[in-house]
Amino acid sequence: MEAVNNTSNFIKNIVKEDLESGKHKEIITRFPPEPNGYLHIGHAKSIVLNFELADEFKGKTNLRFDDTNPLKEDTEYVESIEEDVRWLGFEWDGLYFASNYFEEMYKRAVLLIKKGKAYVCDLSAEQMKEYRGTLTEPGKESPYRNRSVEENLDLFERMNKGEFKDGEKVLRAKIDMASPNINMRDPIIYRISHTTHHNTGNKWCIYPMYDFAHPIEDAIEGITHSICTLEFEDHRPLYDWIVRECEMENTPRQIEFARLNLTNTVMSKRKLKLLVDEKVVDGWDDPRMPTIAGLRRRGYTAEAIRNFCREIGVAKSNSLVDEQMLEHFIREDLHLKAPRTMAVIRPLKLIITNYPEDQVEMLEIENNPDDPDMGTRKVSFSRELYIEQEDFMENPPKKYFRLFPGNEVRLKGAYFVKCTDFVKDEDGNVVEVHCTYDPETKSGAGFTGRKVKGTIHWVDAKSAVSAEFRLYEPLIMSDDQEESKNFLEQINPNSLEILEGYIEESMKDAKPQDKFQFLRNGYFSVDTKYTSENKLVFNRVVSLKSSFKIQK
Repeated sequence: MEAVNNTSNFIKNIVKEDLESGKHKEIITRFPPEPNGYLHIGHAKSIVLNFELADEFKGKTNLRFDDTNPLKEDTEYVESIEEDVRWLGFEWDGLYFASNYFEEMYKRAVLLIKKGKAYVCDLSAEQMKEYRGTLTEPGKESPYRNRSVEENLDLFERMNKGEFKDGEKVLRAKIDMASPNINMRDPIIYRISHTTHHNTGNKWCIYPMYDFAHPIEDAIEGITHSICTLEFEDHRPLYDWIVRECEMENTPRQIEFARLNLTNTVMSKRKLKLLVDEKVVDGWDDPRMPTIAGLRRRGYTAEAIRNFCREIGVAKSNSLVDEQMLEHFIREDLHLKAPRTMAVIRPLKLIITNYPEDQVEMLEIENNPDDPDMGTRKVSFSRELYIEQEDFMENPPKKYFRLFPGNEVRLKGAYFVKCTDFVKDEDGNVVEVHCTYDPETKSGAGFTGRKVKGTIHWVDAKSAVSAEFRLYEPLIMSDDQEESKNFLEQINPNSLEILEGYIEESMKDAKPQDKFQFLRNGYFSVDTKYTSENKLVFNRVVSLKSSFKIQK
């Protein structure tokens, strides 16, 4: 595997220094998703960073499920995350669940109580918010803050036995209600939740908060560098406090980096789940979704996503990345891999009036002009063909070099044809174009006569196979997704267009996830959900061209 982008990876420099100084003999990182939804492209950045960083320094990477909130977590998400990490090309050294550490976390919480560093609090959520203070004003101490160690131990044990209702009591760390860092103002470290857990069942009715659980998990596993996104920077003092006061043997180092933000893309799992629940999309793997499952189903490759993540690098400040950059990498990857073929997605019948009615030719066409090793294929050609509707105009503008009355074009890999006539239906739509062909102009036959400016693709009407084509546009119309706005109002109503057309006969046996470059139409992949024995469905992965350039 290639290393992560060296030019902008400050984390790599930290790791290198820690190894050279002898602070660590081995690097251990982790990817710690909460199983409350499917992974998205933002998580891919973290996956690539953690796994490739450890790989470069011959270290280890754990996959750990931070499953401390049973209300939102599910085994379905656990399985999807494992699939996504493997599909991206990585294999973890250890597979762990935060819930497997609940017993140890409980003991550490008891230790804090015994040290006078934690107490049971009866304030309601509203009261706690009121007592917390603001960025400019210190908080007020809870009236329950000075309970005795004995009373706190008794109450915490009774919380664990299920004697209290949800929200009736919490366990809080006893730190500093006047701290300028609000996260240090006696944060909650345990809450009551009479909820069945996907992994531990009904064994527990109290659950640790993320800020308490995460540093303990890292310390138990011997994580050396706990890499997380910038929003956890203000939580780092609490992270260090938990490790220290819980008397953990290992002391991980938390390092923050900027999360990935893409234009016209939502990265909130809560909002993505809303799209699924409201049936705006047809599931977490809808090809319009930025989930890894959605990108995979659309036809993105793991190589393209990894290369994208490497290129954007690792920074300390947030920025917005143009979604066209991600598209650039899938084009780069598929350019050499995807065989060329012809598909007509908005069909218009073309009849070559002087071509013998019963004649069928088999033309030999290259599968990829940029890679001779991909060979050639046989394509049937006869009197009746389908072309794209946009390749004919009755009254064309200047510099339109496709078919119009009296104009001549080349049919890709075949002959020159000249438009002689056309037929309209009752509504005035062109439904049929008539042409004549010049048999002396066959491609590959050494023709050196007159030239034409336009070449169009086609499929043979006699042998063409019907197919469905799904074209995608960004699902979100705005990059501004503030909480105050109705998120669903930002949905693009034209994010999906479904068309019925035709493909070459040679593609009739295409399998789900097979990828092709449809000449002039873009890169397409066979859909995994809607393709059946009787119908091929293609997702457009990306168009052929973009004005986007990678800055060197």
